[in-house]
Amino acid sequence: MYLGIDLGTSGVKIIILDGTGTVIAQASSPLKVSRPTPLWSEQSPQDWWQATNLAMQSLKSLHAESLAEVNAIGLSGQMHGATLLDSSNHIIRPAILWNDGRSEIQCKTIEATEKQTRHITGNIAMPGFTAPKLLWVKENEPDNFKRIAKVLLPKDYLRFLMTGDFASDMSDSAGTLWLDVEKRQWSKEMLNSTGLTIEQMPQLYEGTEITGKLTHEVAQMWGMVEVPVVAGGGDNAAGAVGIGVIAPKQAFLSLGTSGVFFVANDTYNPHPDSAIHTFCHCIPDTWHQMSVTLSAASCLTWVTELTGFKDEKSLLVETEKLDFSSPSSLIFLPYLSGERTPHNNPTAQGVFFGLTHNTTAAELCRSVLEGVAFAFADGQKALIDSGSQIENISVIGGGSRSKLWGQILASVLNRTLTYRKSGEVGPALGAARLAQIAVTQKDPVDVCFSGEVDYEIQPDLTMQDYYSYQYKKFKQLYHSLKMHF
Repeated sequence: MYLGIDLGTSGVKIIILDGTGTVIAQASSPLKVSRPTPLWSEQSPQDWWQATNLAMQSLKSLHAESLAEVNAIGLSGQMHGATLLDSSNHIIRPAILWNDGRSEIQCKTIEATEKQTRHITGNIAMPGFTAPKLLWVKENEPDNFKRIAKVLLPKDYLRFLMTGDFASDMSDSAGTLWLDVEKRQWSKEMLNSTGLTIEQMPQLYEGTEITGKLTHEVAQMWGMVEVPVVAGGGDNAAGAVGIGVIAPKQAFLSLGTSGVFFVANDTYNPHPDSAIHTFCHCIPDTWHQMSVTLSAASCLTWVTELTGFKDEKSLLVETEKLDFSSPSSLIFLPYLSGERTPHNNPTAQGVFFGLTHNTTAAELCRSVLEGVAFAFADGQKALIDSGSQIENISVIGGGSRSKLWGQILASVLNRTLTYRKSGEVGPALGAARLAQIAVTQKDPVDVCFSGEVDYEIQPDLTMQDYYSYQYKKFKQLYHSLKMHF
């Protein structure tokens, strides 16, 4: 048995995987994001640990025997979050999250200070990355900055509480802007640009390496033995492992809180000027490129709350009743948390364009689903322009449950989309698979297979026709409003 723990933005998800690759149990616990001021996005690291323990207690109450047979634990988590510890290993301040946009000025400072930033990291400096967040702390909270003994990514804070070790993996660390992504090692030059040292960083491991073992206290609390804990991966890289995307030309769409278009590569091929991310994969000697839209399924959650529906499923049922044989007059810009690819604009904002007295909640929802799809189309173009080749696309994440959204995406992207069983648990499944590879030393190809196909969605020719026109309007709308954000 293998345990996969995924620390997401909206909750912690944990699965138990048996030796044949079957998910036999899962549990989750929700999390909330604090937005104390515009552009800010924070969470309490203590809440991550509490949610993890709640999910583990749920598993323990229903699957105690399986937990006792777990051989290793893999970790996955939301990327880029700045988790700051002092010399006593106490949390200094709330963690600044991946979708926080306060550090735009600091991004410019980093690239001006270290002229080789894009060459070293393979990426353009963006407010979502960890390094500019730390420079913001240095400039705005100098007393807190002076106290920093360790900087950890979210899942690696969980690892510290589980094992007592300061460690991270290549894929997650590539999103800090402190990693030399080609050489897969910390860059002294990039750390210097933010006033930090290698001693303040965790030790680096490949995603399939063991970083430590569960402490006696935690093992007892969870009803487990003191099993190895494996490096794991950032949520997107782990999601790729969970869906079997580890070879060139394989890709996936992730409809989580954010939206990700991920393509695996066996070589390092950066293209930072297009706002494409080039990161290490959590499989050794492998990299990946991805486009990121900061708000995806979170837009659906938002419009559900806005319109007063009890849940997303209920709103989607109403939306499915609309006539999709003709275009909507409503267009939505999904920039509720700013945007990364291709705009790199943390001040971009969400917009409904085309509202009338007759606009319904279902029509608002339709435009949200379409707006996120158009943002994915922006990402697809940036990936192709940067040299990525895309053949097979699987879909993962909570938003993958909506077949209507899948039809819209397939038609906008002009791609066949594949939905696989267990696609909703992608990162947690990937984390468990990395744990399995670490302790069995199996070839990743034998463990990271694509899941059984549930169904495929083909582009709809009628929708494809009018979406090509609406996509042009979508892009024009952003550029016409850009100066006003």
